[in-house]
Amino acid sequence: MSWGTLCDWAAEGCLLLGAALCFVAGIGLLRLPDTLTRMHAATKPQVLGLLLVLLGVALRLRSWVDLGTLVLIGTFQLMTVPVAAHMVGRAAYRTGQVRSDQLVVDELDDHLTRSDPS
Repeated sequence: MSWGTLCDWAAEGCLLLGAALCFVAGIGLLRLPDTLTRMHAATKPQVLGLLLVLLGVALRLRSWVDLGTLVLIGTFQLMTVPVAAHMVGRAAYRTGQVRSDQLVVDELDDHLTRSDPS
């Protein structure tokens, strides 16, 4: 078995697993009950699925120019998705879109009541 054939099989596995994770994340967005759990489904499996797809594409293309572009895409996803999820979670909490009965610990409520001047 040659190196190219082995890379092609690994690329196929990464692409299929990444697509499956992205599919599961989409189902989670539709099925989960509130904003925080949907946000969890939108970030963690989606980013891991995207990184696996990028790895599969990199193994399939085997070009340095393409690899550089794929690394940039993965890096920007890893930098922006957690920040966006954090901001969406805080905005959802402040607008009352979070089910507080499902929270085990509510540190943000403690922080907001301490910093509230009224």
